[in-house]
Amino acid sequence: MPKQCISRRVQAVQTPIIPAINQLARATPGAVSLGQGVVYYGPPAQAYQEIEKRLPSHTLNTYGPVEGIPELAGILAEKLAARNGIRIHQYNRIFVTAGANMAFSSLMMALADPGDEIILLAPCYFNHEMAVTLASAIPVLAPAGENFHPDIDTIKAAITTKTRAIVTVSPNNPTGAVYTRQELTAINQLCAQHGIYHISDEAYEDFVYGGHTHFSAASLTGSEAHTISLYSLSKAYGFAGWRIGYMVIPEKLFAALRKVQDTVLISPTMISQYAALGAHKAAYTYIENNIAEIKKSRRLCLRQLHHSGLPAGAAHAEGAFYIFLKLTTRQDDFSVARQLIEQHGIATIPGQAFAATGAWLRISYGALTGQALANAIEKLVSGLRKL
Repeated sequence: MPKQCISRRVQAVQTPIIPAINQLARATPGAVSLGQGVVYYGPPAQAYQEIEKRLPSHTLNTYGPVEGIPELAGILAEKLAARNGIRIHQYNRIFVTAGANMAFSSLMMALADPGDEIILLAPCYFNHEMAVTLASAIPVLAPAGENFHPDIDTIKAAITTKTRAIVTVSPNNPTGAVYTRQELTAINQLCAQHGIYHISDEAYEDFVYGGHTHFSAASLTGSEAHTISLYSLSKAYGFAGWRIGYMVIPEKLFAALRKVQDTVLISPTMISQYAALGAHKAAYTYIENNIAEIKKSRRLCLRQLHHSGLPAGAAHAEGAFYIFLKLTTRQDDFSVARQLIEQHGIATIPGQAFAATGAWLRISYGALTGQALANAIEKLVSGLRKL
């Protein structure tokens, strides 16, 4: 084998689907994206005000604490207590990262040895599967049950002596399912019984609809030692480009994660952390008002798809800002996604990127509103009719 080669673990990782779809869209003049999971709005004014206040300070030009600045950890602790029912104390800790994706990737480096297994509920978030593989661990897919909710028996059957963690994403990407308190409690108890971690990705915690409610497993009494919660400012706070996320971890993992983050990042970007501090000083009505608009977008999408006459079915879209659309076609869904871009100027994400069985498209309705979104869905429906 040549000395200059690409590692097997990188070769085993799927090609990142978002850049691939974005590249196709850029090559198609006038293409509109229902692909990448971003929101239509940006951070609250308080984020920029906090930056302006800090600009004269030399602290923006230096490295910060590996785990994040204390001021941000403090206000995040208040948010976790008020909105998630999670108390920060001597047995757990807040750890700030450059986005929730980095948090998950760092966890894989800290928790998994080569050959260890991480259980993902399928369809799964593709970056999770990629991060597990990059850590030379093995992603084990446990197919979700009815309406893409967890099938506890299937998850239980997937646990082996090599299992290190079970990962849940609720509200879910790509399906929009919002797991119930009972489902998440059952998974958390499984983890406690088997001495493994429950990694709870809650990036879409604020995006729930139709009477569904978000539940944080780390709020369960006695869950501190085996529960890891991941959060992101990218969605609810419009912070995608600022790259700030955080996790709540058992205290015993702190030293290991500090090693990983110090090696890869040194510390989260200081200016982004202060922006995050400012964002959390905004009243929660900032989020509520923006999500009210996204609720309108959800209703618009579901209504247009329902009245389209297409021989297709959609997941219930209980949360997040995705519709997972099942296609009735013999074509693979990547080919469908490519045709929709090149022939109809509309970008979606194929279900195969999420390890979905059959042909599916993930439609993201967070980035567009009003007539622009209505036009995009009309183009999507028109394109699907011509397949």
